Amino acid sequence: MAYPVAAGSPGYSRITIPEIWSSKLLVKYYDSSVMASISTRMYEGEIRQKGEVVKIRTTPNVTIRPHVDGQKLIYENLVPDVIDLPIDKGNYWGWISKDVAKKQSDSTYMEGWTEAAAKDLQVAIETPILQSFYADAHVKNQGATAGIKSGNVNLGVTGAPVALDKTNIVDVITQMEQVLSEQNALSNNMGWIVLPPWAIQRIKTSDLKDASMTGDGVSILRRRDGRVGMIGCFEVFVSNLLSQVTDGANTPTHIPFGNMDGLTFATQLTENEGPMRSTDFFGNLYRGLQVYGWKVLKPEAIGHLYARPA
Repeated sequence: MAYPVAAGSPGYSRITIPEIWSSKLLVKYYDSSVMASISTRMYEGEIRQKGEVVKIRTTPNVTIRPHVDGQKLIYENLVPDVIDLPIDKGNYWGWISKDVAKKQSDSTYMEGWTEAAAKDLQVAIETPILQSFYADAHVKNQGATAGIKSGNVNLGVTGAPVALDKTNIVDVITQMEQVLSEQNALSNNMGWIVLPPWAIQRIKTSDLKDASMTGDGVSILRRRDGRVGMIGCFEVFVSNLLSQVTDGANTPTHIPFGNMDGLTFATQLTENEGPMRSTDFFGNLYRGLQVYGWKVLKPEAIGHLYARPA
């Protein structure tokens, strides 16, 4: 039976939870976030409040011309393009910390709440992103004739998704590497690919189950986190949040790949309030607002595989 507290008693009114939980929440979010590993976050510090737009200046292309001795030189005015990163999405949360529960608890349950909130945030934020940004991939980084130079890579189309099994999945991944290489999109950054669990199962039953082949000290058969390992130039991640559709008798998945220059993502805790004393019961209220936005900056650095389990 809970210990009764008389109305107006100051017994527990000074119980507070340090506001450090806000920074812990963001850290825990990134610990489990795929977006933190597949996108650049260099514009994150520019977020101030929901609804703002971050102006991103891109490097202009410089014209290279042939030269002969004595010719008149041509000069050009370089004007960088400006890409808008809209910070137009937000999520909020609020929870209650009752005085008696806090006093009588034998564990730091706020830590558990923070971890649970971070996982829920990951699902709420990353689901719509992972299920849509692949559509902004360069036209030659997807489809049945992918490859801006070769045009000989089949990455699947509606009605004819690529069928993946343990014998061909590594070949398909190296073909995706070819597609990005033809765009010169792997020269500065290592690439990434986000696969559904069914595709990871094919990798784990392929020859890549040997840790040495993925460049890691731990076999992919023993991994428990979202990172699977390295295959070629790709760091491989697994996610349940990818878009899966019905296509005739098949259920293919939209699988994104690319490098970190292609996609930008920014999120920040902009409001953190608490503890605030409740007017309805003895306890504290905590609430927070998180805003975020994302944008494909370089379509040539993003690819799209449309595949089904064989």
